[in-house]
Amino acid sequence: MNITASSTGKEIEKLALAIHKLVNKLPVTMRTKNSEGVRIEDGKVLDYHYTGPILERVLREGKKCSKTPQEGPYKGIPVVVVPLVEKDEVIGAIGVVDTTKGIYSDIVHITKRPKGLSD
Repeated sequence: MNITASSTGKEIEKLALAIHKLVNKLPVTMRTKNSEGVRIEDGKVLDYHYTGPILERVLREGKKCSKTPQEGPYKGIPVVVVPLVEKDEVIGAIGVVDTTKGIYSDIVHITKRPKGLSD
């Protein structure tokens, strides 16, 4: 799989679906820097031309953002979005929508290992 800053929603669909399965089918959004992307819920792509305010922010700033959007289809629902980086350039953004109203995010935080522990 070759993802670039211009990959389309159709081209990033398989990666986004894999992430969707990994997070127990929480909604996933993903786009690249130069193209709108995908919005996935319940194992299905709902939109191949999606963008959202937090995806846009992460593309601009290049760092993880945990926030509750004030607009769009996920208004009022916490999201976590991370940049997709290639050779020090942000080429995309991937987000998980926490429809558990924060329980998913809390569990991730609670179950983190203390720093310094290794496998």
